[in-house]
Amino acid sequence: MTVVEETPAAAVQDAAATTPTAPTTAAAAGAPAAPGAAEPPDRPRRIGGADRNAVLALTGAAASGLCLAVLLFGELAPLSGALGFTVTAYLAFLASYAILTGLEDDGPAVRDRVMTVVLWSAATVLFSALVLVVGFTLWRGRSALPHGNFFTQDMQAAGPLDPLSAGGIAHAMLGTLIMIAIALAITVPLGLACAVYLNQVPGRFSRFVRTIVEAMTALPSIVAGLMVYATWILGLGMQKSGLAAAFAISVMMLPIVIRASDVVLRLVPGTLTEASEALGAPRWRTVWHVVLPTARSGLATAVILGTARGVGETSPVLLTAGFTAALNADPLQGPMISLPLAVFNFVKSPEPTMIARGFGAAAVLMALVLVLFAIARVLGGRGPGQQTKRQARRAERASRRDAERFAQLHAPAPSVLGAATATAPGDND
Repeated sequence: MTVVEETPAAAVQDAAATTPTAPTTAAAAGAPAAPGAAEPPDRPRRIGGADRNAVLALTGAAASGLCLAVLLFGELAPLSGALGFTVTAYLAFLASYAILTGLEDDGPAVRDRVMTVVLWSAATVLFSALVLVVGFTLWRGRSALPHGNFFTQDMQAAGPLDPLSAGGIAHAMLGTLIMIAIALAITVPLGLACAVYLNQVPGRFSRFVRTIVEAMTALPSIVAGLMVYATWILGLGMQKSGLAAAFAISVMMLPIVIRASDVVLRLVPGTLTEASEALGAPRWRTVWHVVLPTARSGLATAVILGTARGVGETSPVLLTAGFTAALNADPLQGPMISLPLAVFNFVKSPEPTMIARGFGAAAVLMALVLVLFAIARVLGGRGPGQQTKRQARRAERASRRDAERFAQLHAPAPSVLGAATATAPGDND
């Protein structure tokens, strides 16, 4: 009998043939694969846009939320009311959308999609409210806006029973423009100067001023009107006028402009100011030529916010400027009226023509704010470093003059010995 001894190499080959490989065993056991093993490719998650699955999930979630709200309010629960129905349907829609999205994506993707839907819903509600306000105002004032006399006449010769072909809001439009112009002339320099001080001169007093400014942002408008009325009219004995109303409006606008400008100036990179000061520029020149131009668009936005706060004030104007139905272009004497005050007086009348005039004046007020916004965007909408053609030509001429001056400063001085040598042959002749 012959016994064949198996060699170690043959035994190793048989064991390798009958034993599963290491990656296969690890994969079957749920362990991570070896570093050298092939891994499935990663699928990047789509961030923006909407695909078919997202649209189907949104549609199904909306249908399920609506059906659940109808079931609760109509059959199962004794609930009623349009607001409760809307809130219930929206919450059910979000829950259904989260469940449908979770069937395909992981947790972070589900949270991202749900928050995207919430933000889009909030934006839609805000935009719808804006469209509703503007559309309702234009619709109610549609009978007064087509008349040309509405923009060129005042109400001195027109009464509540007169048709829309008589009278207008020219006195209110002029009064609003004069008051806002004076208020801006007061507020913009003071507000920007105070914001620059708070940003460039830190210390205890600047912190105190910032606290006062933040407290003044919540100041009621009637308090500002009473303060100007007590100091300017009762204390100094001045009469009610557009100037007094402009002072009251400035009190309301100033903290808004300071607060918004301070926030914008804080966003200017510190490396820009450090580079300017490293080149030898003084602090005032750095602020004037570096900080303010860099924050120009943000400062324009701050002025717009302050103007929007002041242009719609009614009670300070009523206390400090009085009321008049005649056109008054002198802000130093005589009562003056603004568009918000004219809207208040027109709308409280029971006559349909006066109510139409009130909504027409409100539409004109919105158009005025839009025009002021467009002007501010044109003046301050350019980004840092962007110049107009005129500014570019002026900067080019300044650079050329600087280059010529530097060339003259660094030009080699003429040598006295060389000049004497050059004139020597002429002397010999």
